[in-house]
Amino acid sequence: MKLPDFEAWAIFAAVVEHRSFSAAAEALAVSKATVSKAISRLETRLGTSLFHRTSRRLTLTDSGRALADHAQRILSEGEAAEEAAFESASAPVGLVRLAAPLTFGIQAVAPALADFMALHPGIKVDLRLSDAFVDIVGEGIDIALRIAELPDSSLRARRLGPVTGHIVAAPAYWDRAGRPRHPADLATHACFVYTNTATPDVWRFRRAGGEEAAVRIDGPIRTDNGDAMLPALRAGLGVARLPDFLVAQDLAAGRLEAVLADWAAGASGLHLLTPPGTLRPARVEALIDFLSDRLRKICGEAHL
Repeated sequence: MKLPDFEAWAIFAAVVEHRSFSAAAEALAVSKATVSKAISRLETRLGTSLFHRTSRRLTLTDSGRALADHAQRILSEGEAAEEAAFESASAPVGLVRLAAPLTFGIQAVAPALADFMALHPGIKVDLRLSDAFVDIVGEGIDIALRIAELPDSSLRARRLGPVTGHIVAAPAYWDRAGRPRHPADLATHACFVYTNTATPDVWRFRRAGGEEAAVRIDGPIRTDNGDAMLPALRAGLGVARLPDFLVAQDLAAGRLEAVLADWAAGASGLHLLTPPGTLRPARVEALIDFLSDRLRKICGEAHL
């Protein structure tokens, strides 16, 4: 039996991550010709093209997209095996790519990283903050934090704690438009739409005892970031469904008022996600353990 071309698989994973032969060659400290030959070897062996190549753009074929997961796993597990061999002789070192939601990342993740890096000076962190969906495998992300109820996938997920949602508006808005007594009443209100969900125009609720409700909403603002809603909310221009960590200070100060307290509004969880595979580099394991411990405490203390 002929052994797999592990070098070519690892180079393929690097090209997928860096999105060009040149960038992959630079990251791997090899020549562009070495990268090109490795991809050609792999394509010949597999009998299929992995990339569409033009003078300006490199994109994955359907076959390449289907195999990218496997390539990333081969590269990650190879790195993890080497690190495990050296782990007893030295502290974890190297780069960890971490993705997190924008506001939560600034409020909770960035302070945690400051403490983590003081403990592990040999580890570097590439922190990417965005509320947009992140393709963990395609973008070479080692760890991703997501606030959502997760669909089934091949990713490894660890739930760190609950995230509480609130239906909020300025007291002046509620005085003018009326306070809803049931989620269905929100259909007539000016509701701001957060677009980074599977069904942004539908808000779902659950009440103790199992009663559920869903309401189609609409309003003057659609955005992919909850922070962007706050000025208009404080100005009394509408209603939003936002997590506790975004609105806690405004609620405490009386700038915003929550309604429908007996209904769970968009309750979800904070999850830590990693690519498929059982082996991870020691540097990634170290950050996973640290974030899991720190963020579980934050969820428990703050009831996010």
